[in-house]
Amino acid sequence: MYTRRNFLGAIGLPAVAAAAGVPLTPLRLSRAAEIAEELRNHPGTPEEVARDEDFWFEVARAFTVDRSLINLNNGGVSPSPGWVQDAMKRHLDYSNEAPVYTMWHILEPQREAVRERLAREWGVDPEEIALTRNASESLQICQFGIDLRAGDEVLTTTQDYPRMLTTFKQRERREGIVLREFSIPVPCEDPGEIVRRFEENITPRTRVILMCHMINLTGQILPVRDVVQMARHHNILVIVDGAHALAHFDFKISDLDCDNYSVSLHKWLFAPHGTGLLYVRVDKIAGLWPLMAAPDGMDNNIRKYEEIGTHPAANYLAIGEALTFHQGIGGRRKEARMIYLRDYWAKRLLEHDRVRLHTSLEPGMACGIANVQIEGIDPGELTNWLWSTHKIIVTPIGHEECPGIRVSPSVYTMPEELDRFIDAMEHVVYHGLPA
Repeated sequence: MYTRRNFLGAIGLPAVAAAAGVPLTPLRLSRAAEIAEELRNHPGTPEEVARDEDFWFEVARAFTVDRSLINLNNGGVSPSPGWVQDAMKRHLDYSNEAPVYTMWHILEPQREAVRERLAREWGVDPEEIALTRNASESLQICQFGIDLRAGDEVLTTTQDYPRMLTTFKQRERREGIVLREFSIPVPCEDPGEIVRRFEENITPRTRVILMCHMINLTGQILPVRDVVQMARHHNILVIVDGAHALAHFDFKISDLDCDNYSVSLHKWLFAPHGTGLLYVRVDKIAGLWPLMAAPDGMDNNIRKYEEIGTHPAANYLAIGEALTFHQGIGGRRKEARMIYLRDYWAKRLLEHDRVRLHTSLEPGMACGIANVQIEGIDPGELTNWLWSTHKIIVTPIGHEECPGIRVSPSVYTMPEELDRFIDAMEHVVYHGLPA
């Protein structure tokens, strides 16, 4: 049975060690799986656990975050739990003993176990998983790796991620392809409407659809499986941006029936910074060029997308500890907690007439990320004031279809911190920003 005492004892927190008269020692990495098991055995439905502050207090203690500020921009990049950081440092120290031997011959082969665990967790084959540096790299492998000719069209929404739009715009300038964008409702609570808008914008020249699983601007979840299946009827490839979705809400990549899927693992899996994942369906690997050249003998090998020259082993091996932590919390419980935290602040602010939420609160339409606007208040100025006055970090969204601030708490966020955010926002509602 999980209790606060045995959880704290397991991770060797100073208060427990001191009380027991035991010298303080670093966290034993071999205990990570045991800690995760104690979390996993905690009783209650996901919705009940989402409200169990004792459980989430102990989850939060796994992080080394600075509590003198409130970080509500975990959608950009997340901190890693302490034992993930420790694992990376341990692997890095070992790498530096004799890198050509310790890193290349000892640690590098261990990536295969990480690949296998990630594939098992998200319901795909290990031979369909490449380890990359971030979602942008994974997506650009797909964006540059598909053969296109002058006049071929790529279709996406006006709310797609700017870096990925820039990627195709470079292909426009260099190769003469055409990038076409269309708008979708903000928020959209009818998945069928999303599919309809994609389909009605297809032309005889459309070769590729680029879509987000979760839109970074608002947290809107798009119906990937339905769009993919529609596009197949038109013989169109769909490139799927899963940067904000994987390990944020509960699903399997295999559920989506997609040909590729790109992720930043340093967001919601809490893996080391500079780690990502690319899924490519096994029968699509041969037809998708790598971003950096690989020998022709690797044409059918998912590892051709990892041919980037010298790279660290430590970052990728420490993904394993991050995955163990995620499994300990549980995907359904993490999703329920993220929704609980979003509703905690959003519903309070929606009591005010000047507040607009550009994110749906309906089940399945979004999760922990939301975009909120105070009418008459510039998002950039509000972001600066929240930081300068209250040391609260949010993200300004200047997009004309959804101007506001993006708020993305995480599993270590405490309700008391959200209370302080709510108080600050209500002050602006009543008094505006200082001149």
